[in-house]
Amino acid sequence: MEPYKIFDFPDEAAWLKGRMNGIGGSDASAIVGMNPYKSNIDLFEEKIGRRIPEDISDKPCVIYGKLAEAPIRELFKLDYPEYQVEHHEFRILQSIQYPFMQASLDGELTDPDGRRGILEIKTTNILQSMQREKWNDRIPDNYYIQVLHYLLVTGYEFVVLRAHLNTDWGGEKRTTEKHYFIERSEVKEDLNMLLREEQKFWKYVVSGRKPPLILPEI
Repeated sequence: MEPYKIFDFPDEAAWLKGRMNGIGGSDASAIVGMNPYKSNIDLFEEKIGRRIPEDISDKPCVIYGKLAEAPIRELFKLDYPEYQVEHHEFRILQSIQYPFMQASLDGELTDPDGRRGILEIKTTNILQSMQREKWNDRIPDNYYIQVLHYLLVTGYEFVVLRAHLNTDWGGEKRTTEKHYFIERSEVKEDLNMLLREEQKFWKYVVSGRKPPLILPEI
């Protein structure tokens, strides 16, 4: 039996509303001070209804990422035919043991050994060399925390993150594809840390007491 409940929503509006009911993958990095756009206090105020989350759905980079996800998933299937790939458009997985933790996945994988995994897709515009550095041999911290959160919710064994890094220098557009593979067995300490921090954060939400501010590292 899987360690999560499945909720399938009829459309995007209902799915977005459902995502507000707990901690999702993009929330998790704010809890540990690793989200460059949102602090843990911002997130706390959203979860208790004191602050309305910023609507970023009309930003060009967000629209691009949303529309690119399906064709990138199809490319992944072509590049890695050894994986079975499933996707459910408006699905939320909710942890049974920790019901405040939930996940919306870009894809679910089954490897040749029958192990279950997560496919995460990222598109990003590289505007300066410092941004490219963040992707050198590692996943940027906020995305790393996001996929750890998904491992906690699903109980799955591995993650494949496929990143499309777009550049436009001198009028020439280029896309670099990178793949990052994470084994659950190799990140157990980080998973335990994140679970502790998410449980602590949710206690603050339930009690309505503001947590201490965690400043992101520069």
